Amino acid sequence: MTVRQVLVHKGGGVHAIHPEATVLDALRKLAEHDIGALLVMEGERLLGIFTERDVVTRVVAAGLDAPKTALRTVMTPDPAVLAPGDSVRFALDLMNQRHFRHLPVIGDGRLMGIVSIRDLYRCVVDQMESDIILLAEGLLQG
Repeated sequence: MTVRQVLVHKGGGVHAIHPEATVLDALRKLAEHDIGALLVMEGERLLGIFTERDVVTRVVAAGLDAPKTALRTVMTPDPAVLAPGDSVRFALDLMNQRHFRHLPVIGDGRLMGIVSIRDLYRCVVDQMESDIILLAEGLLQG
């Protein structure tokens, strides 16, 4: 299974925000969409990612003022990305090794979407259930 298949399964909607928006703007958008990460973009160009973890480690712990702090100063710049042809296994390994929960997907030089560890988990479980059904049917017929 590939990252492309995960995007198809979940849908390719992406929530993004401009780097000059404030942390408070980002927090409102995260809450509005019930998501854990926003891509920070300038036009079509991916500059960074801003996550719930960034709020804790780079804003609250640093004592910064959310309504006055620009995302550019607290986002994770130049995030690691996945390619649509990468395997789910590769994506899970990368997320586990680097302690990521969200990764943008870039294909042919353009943003295709974002996957979360939850998206990957859901696809793995669906595949396992499908495999079990196929095995059970084979055993019952054989």
